[in-house]
Amino acid sequence: MPNGRSIEETVADLRAGDRATLARAITLIESRKPDHRRAAAALLQAILPYTGEAWRVGISGVPGVGKSTTIDQLGINLTDAGNKVAVLAVDPSSQRTGGSILGDKTRMARLAVDPNAFIRPSPSAGTLGGVAARTRETMLVCEAAGFDVVIVETVGTGQSETAVADMVDVFVVLALPGAGDELQGIKKGILEIADIIAVNKADGENADRARQAAASLRAALHILTPISPNWTPPVLAVSGLSNLGLDKLWVEIGAHRATMQASGEFDERRAAQGVKWMWGMLEERLLARLRSDPDVSARLDALERDVREGRLAPTAAVEEVAPALGA
Repeated sequence: MPNGRSIEETVADLRAGDRATLARAITLIESRKPDHRRAAAALLQAILPYTGEAWRVGISGVPGVGKSTTIDQLGINLTDAGNKVAVLAVDPSSQRTGGSILGDKTRMARLAVDPNAFIRPSPSAGTLGGVAARTRETMLVCEAAGFDVVIVETVGTGQSETAVADMVDVFVVLALPGAGDELQGIKKGILEIADIIAVNKADGENADRARQAAASLRAALHILTPISPNWTPPVLAVSGLSNLGLDKLWVEIGAHRATMQASGEFDERRAAQGVKWMWGMLEERLLARLRSDPDVSARLDALERDVREGRLAPTAAVEEVAPALGA
């Protein structure tokens, strides 16, 4: 356990809100060492009774839409109202070093120094969808430490939107105003999984363009089948920089939660996410087992070359490797 503490002592420290223990627990969870993985699994099982009550909010959008500015202001609004807010900000990673590029704490300057907030920037390090491999586990640790709102900010590229939507209760997509074709800067696939859409930077000269963009997005939503029969995604105009419309955004987040709980979809969604999480981790572990076997790993490299150079069909390559897993 972190700092040589027992599981019981670590849980007690987390429940008491000890920041150092929280940071060390997350570092433990992010470790790939087998003994650390076993310790992390034991810790997560121990804290399970203290999780599940937080508001889990995903926020995505294309780069430059103002996600960090909006989260910074929204977080300040929430802590001012008496909430404890954790932000799990998944940073793009350098392909050379694997380190974070953007530095979320510098982009959320006010929230970073708020005693009732906690920001954990984690490099995506090539993880599918730009979501840190242990974001779900980190979310549980933050909940056990007493944070009642957990916000997951995604890089906003690739499959990250789907990955985040699969681990939160409500998925908010930020859009840009005045992009001409309003769907140009926001993929149709995001509209299909969004619970709420907020057109950001709706202030000053952008105000009219933001309202027009919101109207265009509402029209676009009418031709899509909503992900829930009980909820039609609202489209708002907000400004994270000027703190405009963020109160309405939080009201809509609350309305979504109430609607999902009343219909039973809230519990169903979390249950399905847990099962999907289990299978995702199992697939990851099986792949790691394959690559940790020196004989299999060497054969995989050779098979990759054969597939890449067209000498072997991918299906044939899989058939050759599968017996190593007993499949």
